[in-house]
Amino acid sequence: MTLQPTWDAVDAYFSEQLVGHDPVLERAEAAADAAGLPKIAVAPNQGKLLHLLALTQGAKRILEVGTLGGYSAIWLARALPADGTLITLEIDPRHAEVARANLAAAGLEKVAEVRVGRGADSLAELVEQGVEPFDLVFIDADKPSNPEYFRRALQLTRPGSLIIVDNVVRGGAVADADSTDPAVVGTRALHELIAAESKVTATSVQTVGSKGYDGFTLARVQG
Repeated sequence: MTLQPTWDAVDAYFSEQLVGHDPVLERAEAAADAAGLPKIAVAPNQGKLLHLLALTQGAKRILEVGTLGGYSAIWLARALPADGTLITLEIDPRHAEVARANLAAAGLEKVAEVRVGRGADSLAELVEQGVEPFDLVFIDADKPSNPEYFRRALQLTRPGSLIIVDNVVRGGAVADADSTDPAVVGTRALHELIAAESKVTATSVQTVGSKGYDGFTLARVQG
């Protein structure tokens, strides 16, 4: 017996009560669907969690790894002040095109920049450019590369910055030390890296909802 219908209903209830009708985000979802993008964007209540974390952080500079159609980027960019900056990295030019259009439709093109290329390469370029540190980093891209993304995130943040990594539970598979699934192997390597890293303090939270059984890791960069 699956609890998915219950999870869906609960997510729908909370989204209705606490997120509400949002034409901009709904159009962004529709545009992504029309373009044939994978239906793997965060749920509305998860998007608002990102928004609230960015607001609580007082973030002026946000970095996202994995843009897709720009749904989560809209949530994050809305938390920025008028002089804030969001840089979001996407490997697929077609996805980036959809995301840019969605961000423009949301009136966020002045604060949000979509960069196209392999995530590891784009992160290395940011490090080489010596950009100002980011206050919040959201990692939601290919899971085998999570350790590399996290290492680079540490180079691009400051004491007090938050790093959020999505989809870390993998339906419970993260607990399987014998798994050969590259996404699970990458996720376990990420957490081994975090556990050994004195520069961060972190925890992971399991979630259930319209996106199934998964979770996220939240790390704070230490002084």
